[in-house]
Amino acid sequence: MGAKAGGSSDAISEINIVPLVDIILVVLIIFMVTAPALIKPSVEVSLPEASSGDETTPSLLNVAITPDGQVLVNNEEVDEDAAKNLARAEVERNPEVQAVIIADRELQYGQIIKVLDWIKSAGVKSFAVTTDKPVTQ
Repeated sequence: MGAKAGGSSDAISEINIVPLVDIILVVLIIFMVTAPALIKPSVEVSLPEASSGDETTPSLLNVAITPDGQVLVNNEEVDEDAAKNLARAEVERNPEVQAVIIADRELQYGQIIKVLDWIKSAGVKSFAVTTDKPVTQ
């Protein structure tokens, strides 16, 4: 009634891992393809070039000013009051916090100074300005 072909009545005692490896590879490929789409794009800013720029240490207070004048603190769009509140919170956590300013090269000087004034009035004493290295050919 329940006889198997080949005459052996032993149970299969080995695990076939080939299907498992196939599934894992497919999942890995799906993650690799979808991961760039899940990452929030950074602020589109055309930085000014400076050959004398130094490396800055990462900061917990990143201030970006987009070409259209939007102000973002740590990738969140803010107004003057919100920028000051976020800066004050960082100063309370670390009085020596450094604000890293990322501003588009086409912005007017006055717009950048206005935002610097917001951050400075919140108690931040140290600033760094992000630039690009000039392309040499």
